[in-house]
Amino acid sequence: MIIQGTLVSSTGTSHSQIRIEGNQIVEVGAQLGEPDFTFSDDCLIFAGMGDIHIHARDDIGESQTYKEDFCTAGAAALNGGVVHVADMPNNPVPPITDESYHAKQEHLKQRNPPIHFTLYAGIGPGTSPLTFPVPYKAYMGPSVGDLFFKTLEQLDETLSQYRGCNVSFHCEDPILLDEHANAATHEERRPAECEISATRFALQMIEKYDLRGKLCHYSVGEGLPLIREARSRGLKVTCEVTPHHLYFDQSDLTDQNRGKMQMNPPLRTIADRKAMLAALREGTLDYLATDHAPHTLEENEQGISGQPHLDTYGAFVTWLILDQKFTPEQAARFCSENPGEFVNPYIAPLKFGKIEPGYTASLTVLNLKRPVTIQREDLKTKCGWSPFEGITFPGSIEAVFVEGQKTR
Repeated sequence: MIIQGTLVSSTGTSHSQIRIEGNQIVEVGAQLGEPDFTFSDDCLIFAGMGDIHIHARDDIGESQTYKEDFCTAGAAALNGGVVHVADMPNNPVPPITDESYHAKQEHLKQRNPPIHFTLYAGIGPGTSPLTFPVPYKAYMGPSVGDLFFKTLEQLDETLSQYRGCNVSFHCEDPILLDEHANAATHEERRPAECEISATRFALQMIEKYDLRGKLCHYSVGEGLPLIREARSRGLKVTCEVTPHHLYFDQSDLTDQNRGKMQMNPPLRTIADRKAMLAALREGTLDYLATDHAPHTLEENEQGISGQPHLDTYGAFVTWLILDQKFTPEQAARFCSENPGEFVNPYIAPLKFGKIEPGYTASLTVLNLKRPVTIQREDLKTKCGWSPFEGITFPGSIEAVFVEGQKTR
């Protein structure tokens, strides 16, 4: 198979061709032969985009699959142009041991979703590392499920066993959360100081135990200098940002939409939102990661936090490129290359993130001249709603290739 069009990487764009054999890219060049698929100059071809922070709500107990399962999450991802995802471990049956992790892997295999899933293992009070390499997630404060720490000292004691591991942190200080528990609004109950305090602690843990650390769904501008300073000292730390923390802020909240607009960490100020856009542009933030949380509308109204974003990933990227003036090269970095680099150590022989020989032939093609209005009936997520309903993005998904096969 030969694909022709404008190829995008973090180092530039070029009008070129890709030759695919089986599920692998074998050659990239200007004149490889008669193309099977040709994409116009309205389109950009990216290495398949990856979302390294989602909640599929599926495990061997299947108690939450009314919200989502691996197959519906995979369908929503494809709908949004995403070819691989990494699923978080805060399930009712969390993957925290070799046995429970393998059980979730086998359950995933039986589901046979349409894209690749990487699974995080959980870190909780009293857990220890698995006997094989996996990415880990540590929840500092309460989230969905029971896999969290009540004090930072308890987390420190547990992390001492994870030296050198790849650990992602949900940065909210549990003690400060408790101190603000009786505040009037969700945003006041989880204020910026909780994230800033937890950021300091996470960076200390990354340094103390030589971790490959990642800070999840970052949202507070005041914390960015801490991250930059840590990197200047050689700490191995990367950071995510979500679509909702880039697009919405507290000025968007109303009495009517508070349930749909509740997430952890919560929406921040206009200044924080602008700081996240700037930090993503200049590279302090490394991944566009959705924190896809497919709770039902009824659950959101009852106070369960989170928004679904897989269906709208690629359309949102066109908003970043066309409305916010990100370059395609920047988008390739935080949507394709960095997510691929994050998962590749765990998924051989697959290899995501670049349009180069030896990489998996998964591609995301965006059309920058065909706007799309987000409508509920077009969504594939089982929870069936999006915070972007009624919003028109300036571009859309033109095509998706998964492991050498055109899927849409």
